[in-house]
Amino acid sequence: MQKTESPIEQEREDSLLAAIDLGSNSFHMVIARLSQGELTTLDIMSEKVQLAAGINHKKHLSDEAMESGLACLSRFAQRLGDLPPSSVKIVGTNALREAANRRDFAEKAEKVLGVPIEIIAGREEARLIYLGVSHTLADTAGARLVVDIGGGSTEFIIGERFEPKELESLHMGCVSYTQRYFSDGILSEQSFRKAENAAMRELLSIRERYRQTGWTSCVGSSGSIKAIKNAVVSCGLNDEFITRKALEQLKSRVLSFADIETLEIPGIKPERMAILPAGLAILIALFDSLGIEEMAFSDGALREGLLYDMAGRLRHEDVRERSISALSQRYYVDEAHAQRVEQTALLALAQVKASWKLNHPDFHEMLSWAACTHEIGLTIAHSQFHKHSAYLLQHSDLAGFSNSEQQLLAFLVRGHRRKFPKEDYRQLPEGRKEPFKRLCVLLRLSVILNRSRSTERLPAFSLTADNKKLDLTFPEGWLTHHPLTHADLEQEIEYLKNADIKLTIT
Repeated sequence: MQKTESPIEQEREDSLLAAIDLGSNSFHMVIARLSQGELTTLDIMSEKVQLAAGINHKKHLSDEAMESGLACLSRFAQRLGDLPPSSVKIVGTNALREAANRRDFAEKAEKVLGVPIEIIAGREEARLIYLGVSHTLADTAGARLVVDIGGGSTEFIIGERFEPKELESLHMGCVSYTQRYFSDGILSEQSFRKAENAAMRELLSIRERYRQTGWTSCVGSSGSIKAIKNAVVSCGLNDEFITRKALEQLKSRVLSFADIETLEIPGIKPERMAILPAGLAILIALFDSLGIEEMAFSDGALREGLLYDMAGRLRHEDVRERSISALSQRYYVDEAHAQRVEQTALLALAQVKASWKLNHPDFHEMLSWAACTHEIGLTIAHSQFHKHSAYLLQHSDLAGFSNSEQQLLAFLVRGHRRKFPKEDYRQLPEGRKEPFKRLCVLLRLSVILNRSRSTERLPAFSLTADNKKLDLTFPEGWLTHHPLTHADLEQEIEYLKNADIKLTIT
């Protein structure tokens, strides 16, 4: 039977989406319209911010770098206009992954934009880059290698069509290598050699695996590779592709200048000239290390990948669902029991979401995923398994999840039994503390009610909430016939006092 879309789904299908990429070198924003399953770009904004250059030896982002980034975001905010927060996705990459004070910047940025900043792991960045590239190229058969040289990291992906097979992010970028090997502004063969050798050492970790996997075509994306491709074409070194020979010829042209200040290469914008030598050294190294013959260029990149990821979620193609399912299977979760806990938790959420301000769909999803994975730690050990489960959720590579989403999910699972985890609670972002404490309480109660792992249907319980008070009511006599549940709930009353929640049972 063919499914017909509801008016709400049709409205969401014909909507504006915005993606913002807070890169180590530049901030990018793209706004697009989703209609009939297709994305049409309406506007693109890009500003060179160079966050990576503002990180000192103590891994702290300087006040100047923060101010520059926030000023850029204030201009982006004006263009976003009246777009609802659910239609905007903002991610931070390597510079914010590295910065020890990233939370300070993220909180200030959220006040400017009205949307939370999600700092994503390197492999998640790689997945989104591949998604952006694969949707902007012809859907051809065969494996494809995608490379993206950013300001602080370089991503490598091997995939076929829309599915990535290998994902990696290495610590080398055009801004960080400029600071390390070209900080004095002098252009010399020695500086190039040091940068190339450093990149070759980084590539050793993936060289054999990637060569063994193989690919039939190679594509580059984002600013550094785009600049090099433009220079290759403008200098007449090749008409279409970046080749190893063209890179060496371009390097010779760069070295014909004494320093970066006087460097002038056709096809390169002045603001990108300073980081060209470092990007070129990295690209030469990866051509040599991976045995690349030629590289095409794609306009698709991280921000386009974000848009397509958002569009997929609107069409119920959320990669996070697959990640949770794969995690459950990997750690042999009792799926029947997990489903019962999930159903109970969502039933509880439905009863209190209005009074506890948990109406946003994200809360429903996070509670559902926490219920599905709360026992994954049992594979490691029964003792303290909730801590093992939380560790796995926090530190696994989970496609589709940002670092903060994994932290929040891990908190829910860490807190589903025993004492309420106050220290973990204090580590949560300020605006997430109260709602996720409440979600944690709902998960705790659902686990208690399903402790016997019985297939017997639970009673029609009633849950009412009022700020810090929670009343749980059962049919008359049910608790008398279920003394273990009654005892667990009495203990839970004491546990929740430490969470500043007053639970009453009737």
